[in-house]
Amino acid sequence: MALEICAAYCTVVIWGVITMRKLSLCVLALVAQALVAQTQTIPSGTSVSVRLGQTISSDKARSGDTWAGTLRQDVVVDGRMVARRGDPVRGRVVDAKASGRLSGTALLALQLTSINGAPVTTSTVSRKGGSHKGRDAGAIGGTAAAGAIIGALAGGGKGAAIGAGAGAGVGTAGAAATGKKDIRIPVETILTFRVR
Repeated sequence: MALEICAAYCTVVIWGVITMRKLSLCVLALVAQALVAQTQTIPSGTSVSVRLGQTISSDKARSGDTWAGTLRQDVVVDGRMVARRGDPVRGRVVDAKASGRLSGTALLALQLTSINGAPVTTSTVSRKGGSHKGRDAGAIGGTAAAGAIIGALAGGGKGAAIGAGAGAGVGTAGAAATGKKDIRIPVETILTFRVR
């Protein structure tokens, strides 16, 4: 009798383990299918506008950093809403380069990586800083010319040369002190990405 009860109990336990494994596999398959279906709901070419949830600047951001925001407007595909305005979005900094004082152009490139937790692949939105060349050359050349004029008035030809050198030095120092041209994308900025 005890042997029969033990055999019946073992059968129920084995049946329960097999049933739980099958159930676990079914649930796992359904979750995987839902994730695949969710990533396919926004077709390639669809524009997605987002509102940044934080300020991103080229002098502080690093490649690989993440950022957060919200959808600016509903995403509708074939008359069906696949994401609502205000849904959370996430992205990453693809490239970030700080501006140098006298050379080096700032760069900031962002991609959207998920909408409502569902992964997406999008285009890159990039911003590039201004060049230093024209402004710095003008500042250095202008102060050199002013120095040469003052030097010529004060000490003739030799004074003009000394004044030009001093003026160029002052211009270079001024350009270095005020020359950084980093990019700053403020919180609440609207960016538009295209799904690939």
